Amino acid sequence: MPQFLKNPYLLLTLTALFWSGNMVLGRGIRADVPPLALAFWRWLIAFVLVLPLALPHLRAQWPLLRRAWKPVLILGLLGVGGYNTFAYLALQTTTATNAVLLNSFIPIATMAISWGFLGKRLSPLASLGVAVSLAGALTIVAHGEWNTLLKLSLNQGDLWMLLAVLVWALYTVGLAWRPAGIDPMLLLAAFTLIGLAALLPAYVWEMTQGRHIQLHAASLASLAYVGIFPSFIGYIFYNRGVAEVGASRASLFIHLMPVFGTLLSALFLGEQAALYHYVGIGLIFLGIGLSTRQ
Repeated sequence: MPQFLKNPYLLLTLTALFWSGNMVLGRGIRADVPPLALAFWRWLIAFVLVLPLALPHLRAQWPLLRRAWKPVLILGLLGVGGYNTFAYLALQTTTATNAVLLNSFIPIATMAISWGFLGKRLSPLASLGVAVSLAGALTIVAHGEWNTLLKLSLNQGDLWMLLAVLVWALYTVGLAWRPAGIDPMLLLAAFTLIGLAALLPAYVWEMTQGRHIQLHAASLASLAYVGIFPSFIGYIFYNRGVAEVGASRASLFIHLMPVFGTLLSALFLGEQAALYHYVGIGLIFLGIGLSTRQ
């Protein structure tokens, strides 16, 4: 890994960028790529990419992997089989605004679980940073009008997104129990294989319901993106970042997703940033700065 990519905060920032594109695509191609198909194929692409990097370590580290089958199984089901699948199901029936809003509560859920199961607490300054960062994310989602948040109502898609938030928080905290001594590529391959095994029956069921991928250049390009960047590279970066800075601080970088969503919309869709965008972005960076300050 290049020297500049060894900074865990840079890795977590890039992960948020990749995942922002994933959320936009998940909503944008919902008519052409069903949710379970999108989840299955993104992880199959990621598995093909990680397998050549994992196989050289399999023979030597198989005993470690076999002894740690319980945490590997659980993390694979949560991180690969669960979160993205539930998020894609959510984006079928909820707005991108609601999805990003609910996704912004991942750091809060992660810190609550870390405190409840691991007894880990943030310092007062870090806790203030989380609150400031959350306020910034909500400012962007609500377009600077706090009445917007009061008018939001939960539908079936929002419930799927809440489940996705819980699953990702559990995965982030659960990374504390991932087995030591196993190469990260082999571990990611194991997570991915478990997730694919769980997704395959659901994907087959979806096809029996008459829902199939509409193959064209845009859908194929979208599948390639979500397989390479959010899945393969993003998970490597996120797992490394959690290992370096801990679950609570790492999950805080989820608040960068509304920031990157704003920037991507301006860059690719020609949407102009408003004052509330700049206020929200400033609060997010201030909050992250407070939380990561040693």
